[in-house]
Amino acid sequence: MVDGVAGASVRPTWLGHPRGLFLLFFVELWERFSFYGMRAILVLYLTKHFLLAEQPAYAIYGAYTSMVYITPILGGLLADRLLGARKAVLAGGIFITIGHLLIAVVEGPQGQQGSALLGFYLALAFVIVGTGFLKGNISVLVGALYPRDDIRRDGAFSIFYMGINTGAFVGPIIVGILGETVGWGWGFGAAGIGMALGLVAFLSFRRELAGVGEPPVAGALRRRSPIGISNEWLIYVGAILAVFASWYLVGQQGLVGLLLIAAAVVTVGGIIVTAVTKLPRQERDRLFAALFLIMLCPLFWALFEQTGSSLTLYTDQAVDRTILGFAIPASVFQSVNPAFIITLAPVFGAIWVKLGRRKLEPSAPFKFGIGLILVGAGFFALILGAPSQGLTPAIFVILLYLFHSAAELCFSPIGLSSMTRLSVKSMTGLMMGTWFLATAAGNFIAGLIAQATGGEGAGAEQVLEVYARIGWFAIGVGVVVLAVAPFVAKLMHLDTLGDSDHVLAGDPLNVEPASVGLDTRGERKP
Repeated sequence: MVDGVAGASVRPTWLGHPRGLFLLFFVELWERFSFYGMRAILVLYLTKHFLLAEQPAYAIYGAYTSMVYITPILGGLLADRLLGARKAVLAGGIFITIGHLLIAVVEGPQGQQGSALLGFYLALAFVIVGTGFLKGNISVLVGALYPRDDIRRDGAFSIFYMGINTGAFVGPIIVGILGETVGWGWGFGAAGIGMALGLVAFLSFRRELAGVGEPPVAGALRRRSPIGISNEWLIYVGAILAVFASWYLVGQQGLVGLLLIAAAVVTVGGIIVTAVTKLPRQERDRLFAALFLIMLCPLFWALFEQTGSSLTLYTDQAVDRTILGFAIPASVFQSVNPAFIITLAPVFGAIWVKLGRRKLEPSAPFKFGIGLILVGAGFFALILGAPSQGLTPAIFVILLYLFHSAAELCFSPIGLSSMTRLSVKSMTGLMMGTWFLATAAGNFIAGLIAQATGGEGAGAEQVLEVYARIGWFAIGVGVVVLAVAPFVAKLMHLDTLGDSDHVLAGDPLNVEPASVGLDTRGERKP
């Protein structure tokens, strides 16, 4: 079966979508298997193997998870300008695989915090840099498979998001059970093998991408850099240096916070200047709408990402985890959220498509408002079910994840789709990187919130008190977003999304699509 879209190349399809979507689905599945599997046992590993107190463990977790989402800015910029999304994804997968396998071999004796802990930081640094290359750019490849006005785009990102959550579902189960019951090295090793499988698939079936994601300027990567090596190898050498920089920063939470602020000022400031000085009104308005959505990311992810930190230890220490006579490891509960996503994603995708055909689909900002309300309400599901004494029944943790999963489906896949839809072609990687920068800020704030729940003498009551405060705040902000959503939606100019992309004025690296064998939508000509 083939699919012909006006102005786009004719590509083989499966289930109505380009076959390249399902390759990217599979690669992202294994990358998320490795990431979420490792995340499921990260805080438990720090507190039970290295015997760190809760607050420093949360600080390391917050620094690491925020840096994982900072680096996609540079990865997106490099892909936009020189490397291309395809090579960036390949390089990222290699770095991530090295990082996970390194964690598996530097475990050391329990309680040893010297060289073993430094080796653990180095392994995290490889994952951080690798994710910078891969995370934003694989979403760019998904977006590049479709014209901007294609009604299948949100559905495609929902399918892609199911790949993310399939990996996120299986990862904590396999890595968590191996790590908590067999040995930490077994769990981390399984995470590395998962990423390696994704790499093999990407190399074996990359032809299904039908030419999308190539370097933007032909021959630029082969040119000699000032130090005598090609531009491509200069990027890889720089990535290795970035590993060592990240190695230092993992243990420096305060410095990471300052870098986040600086990166936000420079990145968002640069986007605004570019939008004002180089873009026509409609494209400028769309970028402003995208920035509004990005501004909501830190709050959402700060609450949602309690999953891997404070909620994991709360589940380990204050939840009755015995189900049908079996004691379920705390890390396995992190599979509940992706299980709900897998179940609900087709439902949400079908609802959006059905409403879209009737021109009743809520706008992206309206969906974001719903997501914020739901993520706040999830904490109250846990709070209301927690007894005054004794352990919290596991069903209320599961109910929290149900609310958070519905919230995520109103937020994350819609945000990914909006970044590729609202950006001009030459800034798509940068906008996706900025989306992940905002996610990084959310993860950093999540670490601070988690630290507020822990500390000397802290108990379940303090955790629930913090959850109540942040829950009410999210609900209040969500209501405000619902009120302003119609005004933001007007900035998106949805009626003209199918028009040709605009070229940035005065940009020497921006090449007219026709000059490199592309049509006006940036797709390969048939």
